Amino acid sequence: MKTIYYAAGLTLGLAVMPGLAQAETLRLAHVWPGGSKIDKEIFQAWADSVEEASDGRLEVQVFPGQTLAKSDATYEAVVNGIADIGATAQGYNSGRFPLTQVVEVPGVSNSSRQGSCVLQKLYDQGDLDQEYSDSHVLFMFTTGPGYLHAKEKLLETPSDLEGMRLRRPTSLVGDMMADLGAQPVGMPAPDIYTALQRGVMDGLSINWEGAKTFRVNELVNYHTEVPLYDLALIATMNKDDYASLPDDLKKVIDDHSGMEWSMKAASVYDELIEEGRQEALDAGDEIITIENPLENEDWGPVLKDTINRYVSDLQGKGLPGAQTYDNVMTLKASCDA
Repeated sequence: MKTIYYAAGLTLGLAVMPGLAQAETLRLAHVWPGGSKIDKEIFQAWADSVEEASDGRLEVQVFPGQTLAKSDATYEAVVNGIADIGATAQGYNSGRFPLTQVVEVPGVSNSSRQGSCVLQKLYDQGDLDQEYSDSHVLFMFTTGPGYLHAKEKLLETPSDLEGMRLRRPTSLVGDMMADLGAQPVGMPAPDIYTALQRGVMDGLSINWEGAKTFRVNELVNYHTEVPLYDLALIATMNKDDYASLPDDLKKVIDDHSGMEWSMKAASVYDELIEEGRQEALDAGDEIITIENPLENEDWGPVLKDTINRYVSDLQGKGLPGAQTYDNVMTLKASCDA
């Protein structure tokens, strides 16, 4: 009996030892398909790295493909604690992140790496603080330039968009399309394939990564490389969840935040951008590239009007649109490499 009592006492003693404390589980929700390169090489890689750095005291359960929260509800799901961590596009929440979306106007970036660098630096220097007071931002990144892709015809000039039903990623791009006589259709990227397949739309604006990840290349044949936007993306954490962690685990999260992980995400995106374009070429699709788009006689006025209108609208709302745009373009130069 003494042995039994001793064993029971030892078990109870071990159960309360700090080193054997139960792991904290964090639920990470994101919008990209499970098993995709973004799922595996950004978010699952982040989860694995956090678990390793915390010696298993933090476990991260990844919910891809809108399985925990829909694209346009992911940020709010983090704020409300439905998800502990979420990753999505800010533009899916129309009007909520107006200064952030300055980085989305035409002419800001030529790659995910450049756009991500601009966006992360803009956040790090405090320009966007007021927009993220309700969550704990981990890192930001961008998709790289979004182009035009169509099922039935090549879009060579802005007038070719007239009458077409085109998916727009954000209201900013939607306004541009509407001005050109197109019918913009708002929907998150995970819904594109079905909409194209059913004939709900004739084409869309998306980056080459999205064309591959969301299988757009299977359904479109014509591509116009004119940079209409660069979509901003965020990975962020519930404020209370972060605040409740002990200091050493907060440091683990901090070490998996900021520019380092912004650049890790961007490198995955830029690889996918190359793969997506090559996929279209291998399929025999037709691709045209608009050189120097802001100076192009057809596209330049449209793109510049989009920039000026967005900045002016921000100023009209009492927001520092012009200053933020100036800061973005200054950062673009420093991120150009």
